[in-house]
Amino acid sequence: MAEASAAKKRILLVVSSYTDMPPTEEEKKENKTPGKTGWYLPEVAHPYASWKEKGYEMTFISPKGGLADCDPDSVANYAKDEACQTFTKECMNDKSQLPTVKISEVADVAKYDAIFYAGGNGVMWDFKDNEAQNKVAAELYENGGIVAAVCHGPAALIEIKLSDGKALVDGKTVTGFTNDEENAVKKTSIMPFLVETELISKGAKFTRVKNWGCNVEVSERVVTGQNPASASALGKAIIDLLEKK
Repeated sequence: MAEASAAKKRILLVVSSYTDMPPTEEEKKENKTPGKTGWYLPEVAHPYASWKEKGYEMTFISPKGGLADCDPDSVANYAKDEACQTFTKECMNDKSQLPTVKISEVADVAKYDAIFYAGGNGVMWDFKDNEAQNKVAAELYENGGIVAAVCHGPAALIEIKLSDGKALVDGKTVTGFTNDEENAVKKTSIMPFLVETELISKGAKFTRVKNWGCNVEVSERVVTGQNPASASALGKAIIDLLEKK
């Protein structure tokens, strides 16, 4: 039993494969090409730093597998962030890409201890309806594992259904990128849906704090964070749960 309890914790860390943002109305008027998107650097790097320190094993997943592009704005905005610098050097190539595999390529995937969905605008197009990822998350949760997501990442939770047919988030207290935050960055009109609205529609109790404030919810074994500022605290909340297992 001592050997089992000392087993290394394993986390599936899921990022987006999607990069092409549609143009906003302002960009259309100015005939400007939209910037690229992807996964958001600190939402991966900050939890990763905490989990690496604990000796956890992490497997990087994306819907398409292969090299997943980091959001260029997040690379620029967090260039002086120590955890982001370390992650960039250790895990990414010189084109700000992260090597990943598809979830179907991971052996014994539902036996992992946690699955974590990082945010970034890209996830709004390739997380919600990914049946393979949804199936694994449901199985992992029902095996006693943790399902977690931050910022736009909770888009991945919307269509996860448990074996009894109920939505994973039904009755759970969760958070994610709020409608107010989406309005503040002027992306509401181009998003395929709104994270807050969809989670509420699935029966979740959604919490929010002021825009860009840290907010983490732990509801049974569903752990969510509101925005990039919440990523570090979310990583530590997951450690707290894993160390009790």
